[in-house]
Amino acid sequence: MDYNLLATTEQISLSQACSELWMNLRAIGDPEPKVNRSRVRGVILARTSMNPVDAVHRLRAHMAEEPERYRYVYRVMPVQAWTDTSVDSIVKKVESMRDVVEPGDSFRVTMEKRRTQLGSLEVIEPVAEAIDRKVELETPDWVVLVEIMGNETGVSIVRPLDTLNVQKERAALPSQ
Repeated sequence: MDYNLLATTEQISLSQACSELWMNLRAIGDPEPKVNRSRVRGVILARTSMNPVDAVHRLRAHMAEEPERYRYVYRVMPVQAWTDTSVDSIVKKVESMRDVVEPGDSFRVTMEKRRTQLGSLEVIEPVAEAIDRKVELETPDWVVLVEIMGNETGVSIVRPLDTLNVQKERAALPSQ
């Protein structure tokens, strides 16, 4: 897949959320973002010319300035790599990326699975075993994101603030 951002919304608001994400990516400096519906209910895929983690940070800052422009998109996550949806492929992809988690750092695996028969622990346990670092579920230094979308899986290893929960963070903004 050519996409480096994944966003969620309500199925009924999918068109509005796609437009909203496209406009907000343009507002933060991407001259030609690509935003499409996925085959999975309530999931939007986007391609930004920016580093996807930087794009998430810019979206967060933009939301703080103009929260009214964030009504339909719920969450935005960077996708650093795509792989086939098999436990072996996912583990291999994580192994190729794991060096960002330095000795002494902690991590957590967060997985969203859509259109798959794989069980959560069937994926999470081998992924966690592939990273020889301390697991910390509450306040990790790093989050291993595993986004299963049918036969393709997006993988990222990011800091906790490298994902955007629009609803939660917008509610925490000071009243205008």
